Amino acid sequence: MQTSTVIRLIRADELPALLGLYRYLHPDDPELPVTTDLADLWQRIQSDPQLLYFVGDVDGQVVSTCNLTIIPNLTRGARPYGLIENVVTHPDFRRQGIGTMVLRAALSHAWERGCYKVMLLTGRKDDATLRFYEQAGFEAGVKTGFVAKPV
Repeated sequence: MQTSTVIRLIRADELPALLGLYRYLHPDDPELPVTTDLADLWQRIQSDPQLLYFVGDVDGQVVSTCNLTIIPNLTRGARPYGLIENVVTHPDFRRQGIGTMVLRAALSHAWERGCYKVMLLTGRKDDATLRFYEQAGFEAGVKTGFVAKPV
């Protein structure tokens, strides 16, 4: 059976599919119900041209995603930069190149928008994950990342 894979921006009606993928990203997080407040937040995200959610769609099923935030900037000739977060692929679809295609689509979009760099942080330390990011176009060790969380 032939499958069709499409890399595209998420549609507004795909919030439940996105939340389903996020269960694989952070399995210990409580399930996030689609309330009126969450639907309003999703609408605000969807209407902001600086917040983009790329998905890998296999035969109509959202199986991979990342989000790209384009951040306006007053250095580097006032060129923006990008930040990619929440990269996840459904376990049944890993190691098929779909996640790499999603990341490359996000990078391509960032370059089209004039970004001078795109950053991505990961908490994963395993070699396979780090190789995945490198194969998608990211380079480790260029900068040192720091994260602050509320105490």
